[in-house]
Amino acid sequence: MAEMTTTRARQRIETDADAADLVTRMREGERRATATVITELERLSTSAPILLRAMQPHLGNALVVGFTGPPGAGKSTLVNAVIAELRRADKTVGVIAVDPSSPVSGGAILGDRIRMTAALDDDGVFVRSLASRGYLGGLSPAAVRIIDALDAAGRDVILLETVGTGQNEIDVAEVADVRVVISAPGLGDDIQAMKSGLLEIADIMVVNKGDRPGAEQTMQQLLGALSIRAMRNQKIPVLKTTATSGEGVPELVSTVETAGRALEAAGPLARRRRRARYLIARAASDIVAERVRAGGARTLDTLADQVLAGDIGPEEAAKRLLGS
Repeated sequence: MAEMTTTRARQRIETDADAADLVTRMREGERRATATVITELERLSTSAPILLRAMQPHLGNALVVGFTGPPGAGKSTLVNAVIAELRRADKTVGVIAVDPSSPVSGGAILGDRIRMTAALDDDGVFVRSLASRGYLGGLSPAAVRIIDALDAAGRDVILLETVGTGQNEIDVAEVADVRVVISAPGLGDDIQAMKSGLLEIADIMVVNKGDRPGAEQTMQQLLGALSIRAMRNQKIPVLKTTATSGEGVPELVSTVETAGRALEAAGPLARRRRRARYLIARAASDIVAERVRAGGARTLDTLADQVLAGDIGPEEAAKRLLGS
Protein backbone atom coordinates (compact mmCIF):
# COMPACT_ATOMS: atom_id res chain seq x y z
CA MET A 1 0.00 0.00 0.00
CA ALA A 2 2.85 2.37 0.84
CA GLU A 3 4.44 1.76 -2.57
CA MET A 4 1.14 2.49 -4.28
CA THR A 5 0.73 5.73 -2.35
CA THR A 6 4.24 6.80 -3.29
CA THR A 7 3.61 6.09 -6.95
CA ARG A 8 0.34 8.00 -6.91
CA ALA A 9 1.84 11.01 -5.14
CA ARG A 10 4.56 11.23 -7.77
CA GLN A 11 2.16 11.20 -10.69
CA ARG A 12 2.47 13.89 -13.32
CA ILE A 13 0.11 16.82 -12.78
CA GLU A 14 -0.91 17.87 -16.25
CA THR A 15 -4.68 18.29 -16.15
CA ASP A 16 -7.34 19.72 -13.85
CA ALA A 17 -8.37 16.13 -13.06
CA ASP A 18 -4.82 15.27 -11.95
CA ALA A 19 -4.74 18.32 -9.67
CA ALA A 20 -8.22 17.63 -8.28
CA ASP A 21 -7.20 14.08 -7.41
CA LEU A 22 -4.08 15.26 -5.61
CA VAL A 23 -5.95 17.97 -3.70
CA THR A 24 -8.62 15.45 -2.69
CA ARG A 25 -5.98 13.12 -1.26
CA MET A 26 -4.35 16.05 0.48
CA ARG A 27 -7.67 16.93 2.11
CA GLU A 28 -8.10 13.32 3.18
CA GLY A 29 -4.93 13.67 5.23
CA GLU A 30 -2.36 12.04 2.96
CA ARG A 31 0.89 13.66 4.05
CA ARG A 32 2.79 12.69 0.91
CA ALA A 33 0.15 14.38 -1.25
CA THR A 34 0.41 17.53 0.88
CA ALA A 35 4.18 17.50 0.55
CA THR A 36 3.92 17.08 -3.22
CA VAL A 37 1.51 19.99 -3.61
CA ILE A 38 3.68 22.24 -1.45
CA THR A 39 6.82 21.33 -3.38
CA GLU A 40 5.17 22.13 -6.71
CA LEU A 41 3.91 25.48 -5.40
CA GLU A 42 7.20 26.39 -3.77
CA ARG A 43 9.09 25.72 -7.01
CA LEU A 44 6.40 27.44 -9.08
CA SER A 45 6.51 24.49 -11.43
CA THR A 46 4.34 24.19 -14.52
CA SER A 47 1.86 22.30 -12.34
CA ALA A 48 1.47 25.18 -9.87
CA PRO A 49 -1.27 27.13 -11.74
CA ILE A 50 -3.32 23.94 -12.16
CA LEU A 51 -3.00 23.12 -8.45
CA LEU A 52 -3.90 26.66 -7.42
CA ARG A 53 -7.10 26.43 -9.50
CA ALA A 54 -7.98 23.10 -7.92
CA MET A 55 -7.50 24.50 -4.40
CA GLN A 56 -9.68 27.60 -4.86
CA PRO A 57 -12.94 26.11 -3.50
CA HIS A 58 -11.18 25.06 -0.30
CA LEU A 59 -9.43 28.30 0.65
CA GLY A 60 -10.15 30.89 3.32
CA ASN A 61 -10.92 28.69 6.33
CA ALA A 62 -7.63 28.54 8.23
CA LEU A 63 -6.50 31.15 10.75
CA VAL A 64 -2.97 32.29 9.84
CA VAL A 65 -0.89 33.37 12.85
CA GLY A 66 2.49 35.01 12.31
CA PHE A 67 5.27 34.85 14.89
CA THR A 68 8.13 37.30 14.54
CA GLY A 69 10.67 39.14 16.66
CA PRO A 70 14.39 39.61 17.24
CA PRO A 71 16.88 36.73 17.32
CA GLY A 72 17.16 35.09 20.71
CA ALA A 73 13.51 35.61 21.69
CA GLY A 74 12.78 31.87 21.53
CA LYS A 75 10.33 31.92 18.63
CA SER A 76 10.74 28.28 17.61
CA THR A 77 10.42 27.01 21.16
CA LEU A 78 7.30 29.11 21.70
CA VAL A 79 5.78 27.93 18.41
CA ASN A 80 6.44 24.36 19.54
CA ALA A 81 4.56 25.04 22.78
CA VAL A 82 1.68 26.64 20.87
CA ILE A 83 1.47 23.58 18.60
CA ALA A 84 1.13 21.33 21.66
CA GLU A 85 -1.60 23.55 23.14
CA LEU A 86 -3.56 23.63 19.88
CA ARG A 87 -3.33 19.87 19.56
CA ARG A 88 -4.70 19.46 23.10
CA ALA A 89 -7.72 21.40 21.81
CA ASP A 90 -7.91 18.96 18.85
CA LYS A 91 -6.99 21.65 16.31
CA THR A 92 -5.10 20.56 13.21
CA VAL A 93 -1.99 22.66 12.60
CA GLY A 94 0.20 23.64 9.68
CA VAL A 95 3.57 25.26 10.36
CA ILE A 96 5.70 27.28 7.95
CA ALA A 97 9.11 27.97 9.45
CA VAL A 98 11.23 30.43 7.48
CA ASP A 99 15.00 30.45 7.89
CA PRO A 100 17.63 32.77 6.43
CA SER A 101 19.22 31.74 3.15
CA SER A 102 22.90 31.48 2.41
CA PRO A 103 23.99 34.42 0.23
CA VAL A 104 26.27 31.98 -1.62
CA SER A 105 24.21 28.84 -2.22
CA GLY A 106 20.70 30.12 -1.52
CA GLY A 107 20.15 27.20 0.86
CA ALA A 108 19.21 27.34 4.51
CA ILE A 109 20.25 25.40 7.60
CA LEU A 110 16.66 25.04 8.83
CA GLY A 111 18.02 24.10 12.25
CA ASP A 112 15.23 25.65 14.33
CA ARG A 113 12.96 22.78 13.32
CA ILE A 114 14.85 20.57 15.78
CA ARG A 115 13.04 22.38 18.60
CA MET A 116 9.58 21.64 17.19
CA THR A 117 9.23 18.31 18.97
CA ALA A 118 5.44 18.67 19.29
CA ALA A 119 5.17 17.92 15.56
CA LEU A 120 6.95 14.58 15.72
CA ASP A 121 4.81 11.55 14.81
CA ASP A 122 1.61 13.59 14.83
CA ASP A 123 -0.55 13.49 11.72
CA GLY A 124 -2.43 16.51 13.05
CA VAL A 125 0.65 18.68 12.47
CA PHE A 126 2.41 19.39 9.18
CA VAL A 127 5.67 21.36 9.31
CA ARG A 128 7.36 22.85 6.27
CA SER A 129 10.70 24.62 6.47
CA LEU A 130 11.27 27.36 3.94
CA ALA A 131 14.31 29.43 3.01
CA SER A 132 13.82 33.20 2.91
CA ARG A 133 15.66 33.36 -0.47
CA GLY A 134 17.18 36.70 0.46
CA TYR A 135 13.91 38.58 0.99
CA LEU A 136 14.55 41.21 3.65
CA GLY A 137 11.02 41.32 4.99
CA GLY A 138 11.35 37.97 6.74
CA LEU A 139 9.34 35.99 4.18
CA SER A 140 9.48 34.88 0.59
CA PRO A 141 6.44 34.86 -1.73
CA ALA A 142 6.53 31.05 -1.62
CA ALA A 143 5.23 31.28 1.96
CA VAL A 144 1.88 32.60 0.70
CA ARG A 145 1.49 29.72 -1.75
CA ILE A 146 2.28 27.23 1.02
CA ILE A 147 -0.32 28.92 3.24
CA ASP A 148 -2.86 28.23 0.50
CA ALA A 149 -1.79 24.58 0.32
CA LEU A 150 -2.12 24.05 4.08
CA ASP A 151 -5.43 25.94 4.08
CA ALA A 152 -6.77 23.77 1.28
CA ALA A 153 -5.53 20.69 3.15
CA GLY A 154 -8.00 21.57 5.91
CA ARG A 155 -5.61 22.74 8.63
CA ASP A 156 -7.48 24.74 11.28
CA VAL A 157 -4.54 26.97 12.20
CA ILE A 158 -1.41 27.84 10.22
CA LEU A 159 1.56 29.10 12.23
CA LEU A 160 4.07 31.19 10.33
CA GLU A 161 7.47 31.72 11.97
CA THR A 162 9.66 34.33 10.30
CA VAL A 163 13.43 34.51 9.97
CA GLY A 164 14.17 36.53 13.09
CA THR A 165 16.44 39.27 11.79
CA GLY A 166 14.95 42.31 13.49
CA GLN A 167 12.80 45.32 12.74
CA ASN A 168 12.69 44.90 8.93
CA GLU A 169 10.68 41.74 9.34
CA ILE A 170 7.31 43.30 8.59
CA ASP A 171 6.10 41.28 5.60
CA VAL A 172 4.26 39.10 8.12
CA ALA A 173 1.86 42.02 8.59
CA GLU A 174 0.60 41.54 5.04
CA VAL A 175 0.41 37.76 5.20
CA ALA A 176 -0.81 36.77 8.69
CA ASP A 177 -4.30 37.29 10.06
CA VAL A 178 -2.96 37.66 13.61
CA ARG A 179 0.57 38.97 14.24
CA VAL A 180 2.42 37.91 17.40
CA VAL A 181 5.63 39.85 18.13
CA ILE A 182 7.96 38.10 20.56
CA SER A 183 10.64 39.60 22.76
CA ALA A 184 12.59 38.34 25.76
CA PRO A 185 14.49 39.74 28.73
CA GLY A 186 18.07 40.75 28.12
CA LEU A 187 17.72 41.76 24.47
CA GLY A 188 18.51 45.35 25.42
CA ASP A 189 18.65 47.66 22.41
CA ASP A 190 16.46 45.30 20.40
CA ILE A 191 13.45 46.65 22.29
CA GLN A 192 14.32 50.14 21.15
CA ALA A 193 14.80 48.99 17.56
CA MET A 194 11.44 47.23 17.60
CA LYS A 195 9.68 50.53 18.27
CA SER A 196 10.25 51.69 14.71
CA GLY A 197 9.19 48.45 13.04
CA LEU A 198 7.73 45.39 14.66
CA LEU A 199 5.70 47.19 17.31
CA GLU A 200 3.69 48.86 14.57
CA ILE A 201 2.41 45.55 13.22
CA ALA A 202 1.74 43.67 16.49
CA ASP A 203 -1.70 42.38 17.38
CA ILE A 204 -0.25 40.61 20.41
CA MET A 205 3.05 41.22 22.22
CA VAL A 206 4.75 38.38 24.08
CA VAL A 207 7.64 38.50 26.51
CA ASN A 208 9.02 34.97 26.30
CA LYS A 209 11.50 33.42 28.75
CA GLY A 210 9.38 34.97 31.48
CA ASP A 211 11.22 33.05 34.21
CA ARG A 212 14.38 35.05 33.59
CA PRO A 213 15.41 38.16 35.54
CA GLY A 214 14.20 41.32 33.88
CA ALA A 215 11.00 39.86 32.42
CA GLU A 216 8.76 42.30 34.26
CA GLN A 217 10.98 45.21 33.26
CA THR A 218 10.78 44.14 29.62
CA MET A 219 6.99 44.00 29.86
CA GLN A 220 6.91 47.52 31.25
CA GLN A 221 9.18 48.75 28.45
CA LEU A 222 6.86 47.26 25.86
CA LEU A 223 3.75 48.66 27.55
CA GLY A 224 5.39 52.07 27.57
CA ALA A 225 6.34 51.83 23.90
CA LEU A 226 2.85 50.70 22.93
CA SER A 227 1.22 53.51 24.89
CA ILE A 228 2.84 56.14 22.66
CA ARG A 229 2.49 54.22 19.39
CA ALA A 230 1.21 56.57 16.71
CA MET A 231 -0.73 54.05 14.65
CA ARG A 232 -3.93 52.25 15.71
CA ASN A 233 -5.66 53.09 18.95
CA GLN A 234 -6.74 49.67 20.12
CA LYS A 235 -5.11 48.16 23.15
CA ILE A 236 -2.48 45.55 22.33
CA PRO A 237 -2.26 42.65 24.80
CA VAL A 238 1.18 42.12 26.35
CA LEU A 239 1.59 38.57 27.67
CA LYS A 240 4.37 36.74 29.46
CA THR A 241 5.28 33.17 28.57
CA THR A 242 7.90 30.58 29.41
CA ALA A 243 7.83 28.31 26.40
CA THR A 244 10.04 25.62 27.94
CA SER A 245 7.56 25.00 30.77
CA GLY A 246 4.38 26.00 28.98
CA GLU A 247 3.61 28.79 31.41
CA GLY A 248 1.40 31.44 29.80
CA VAL A 249 0.96 29.46 26.57
CA PRO A 250 -2.76 28.65 27.12
CA GLU A 251 -3.41 32.37 27.65
CA LEU A 252 -1.52 33.17 24.46
CA VAL A 253 -3.53 30.65 22.42
CA SER A 254 -6.77 31.98 23.90
CA THR A 255 -5.79 35.55 23.01
CA VAL A 256 -4.90 34.50 19.45
CA GLU A 257 -8.28 32.78 19.06
CA THR A 258 -10.07 35.88 20.35
CA ALA A 259 -8.21 38.04 17.82
CA GLY A 260 -9.08 35.54 15.09
CA ARG A 261 -12.79 35.64 15.92
CA ALA A 262 -12.70 39.44 15.64
CA LEU A 263 -11.62 39.02 12.01
CA GLU A 264 -14.50 36.77 11.02
CA ALA A 265 -16.75 39.72 10.18
CA ALA A 266 -14.36 40.81 7.44
CA GLY A 267 -14.70 37.42 5.78
CA PRO A 268 -12.06 35.18 4.19
CA LEU A 269 -11.95 37.10 0.91
CA ALA A 270 -10.57 40.25 2.55
CA ARG A 271 -7.79 38.26 4.24
CA ARG A 272 -6.88 36.45 1.04
CA ARG A 273 -6.98 39.69 -0.95
CA ARG A 274 -4.36 41.18 1.41
CA ARG A 275 -2.05 38.25 0.71
CA ALA A 276 -2.65 38.62 -3.02
CA ARG A 277 -1.67 42.30 -2.80
CA TYR A 278 1.54 41.25 -1.08
CA LEU A 279 2.34 38.82 -3.91
CA ILE A 280 1.70 41.49 -6.56
CA ALA A 281 3.90 44.01 -4.74
CA ARG A 282 6.68 41.44 -4.38
CA ALA A 283 6.47 40.51 -8.05
CA ALA A 284 6.65 44.18 -9.03
CA SER A 285 9.69 44.64 -6.79
CA ASP A 286 11.39 41.65 -8.40
CA ILE A 287 10.71 43.04 -11.88
CA VAL A 288 12.21 46.40 -10.93
CA ALA A 289 15.28 44.72 -9.42
CA GLU A 290 15.76 42.65 -12.56
CA ARG A 291 15.56 45.76 -14.76
CA VAL A 292 18.12 47.50 -12.58
CA ARG A 293 20.47 44.52 -12.89
CA ALA A 294 19.86 44.36 -16.65
CA GLY A 295 20.80 48.03 -16.97
CA GLY A 296 24.34 47.25 -15.92
CA ALA A 297 26.92 49.15 -13.90
CA ARG A 298 27.87 51.40 -16.84
CA THR A 299 24.31 52.73 -17.21
CA LEU A 300 24.04 53.29 -13.47
CA ASP A 301 27.37 55.14 -13.42
CA THR A 302 26.28 57.37 -16.29
CA LEU A 303 23.04 58.24 -14.54
CA ALA A 304 24.87 58.73 -11.24
CA ASP A 305 27.23 61.22 -12.89
CA GLN A 306 24.26 63.13 -14.31
CA VAL A 307 22.67 63.28 -10.86
CA LEU A 308 25.92 64.49 -9.29
CA ALA A 309 26.27 67.15 -11.98
CA GLY A 310 22.76 68.38 -11.28
CA ASP A 311 21.58 67.61 -14.81
CA ILE A 312 18.77 65.36 -13.60
CA GLY A 313 17.27 64.38 -10.27
CA PRO A 314 17.26 60.88 -8.74
CA GLU A 315 13.60 60.38 -9.69
CA GLU A 316 14.26 61.15 -13.36
CA ALA A 317 17.32 58.88 -13.27
CA ALA A 318 15.18 56.06 -11.91
CA LYS A 319 12.59 56.59 -14.64
CA ARG A 320 15.27 56.46 -17.33
CA LEU A 321 16.76 53.32 -15.81
CA LEU A 322 13.38 51.61 -15.85
CA GLY A 323 12.58 52.89 -19.31
CA SER A 324 9.50 54.80 -18.23
